[in-house]
Amino acid sequence: MTGETDLKTLLASMTPELLAGTYVFATLAPGVPQPEGFEPVMVFREREGVTLIVTEEAASAAALTASFRCCMLTLNIHSSLEAVGFLAAITTRLAAAGMGVNPVSAFYHDHLFVPADRAEEAMELLVGLAAENRS
Repeated sequence: MTGETDLKTLLASMTPELLAGTYVFATLAPGVPQPEGFEPVMVFREREGVTLIVTEEAASAAALTASFRCCMLTLNIHSSLEAVGFLAAITTRLAAAGMGVNPVSAFYHDHLFVPADRAEEAMELLVGLAAENRS
């Protein structure tokens, strides 16, 4: 097992980072290949099709139908994939502010896709959550 598992440590030590760019969620029907040179941030295969998280510009250039204009926040702490409650605490804080979020866990970090027009607010909420857990 790698990465941090202690919830208090995770919350206190996370340093959220707002990445540049605007992203969208797009989909391809089963069997439809990705456009040439396409580099999604995430690819997930479901029975109904393939979900892609890509920059808004890439989706537009490929003429893909997309939804949920969002910004990507990376929680810069190496969280274990077995950590309990980390994303629950974060999404609860954002939900209390009436903000939807689409989290994605990767091997080293968790990433949040939040509404583009509320990205700065999400950052403030997460920085506050980290500060609360350091005291």
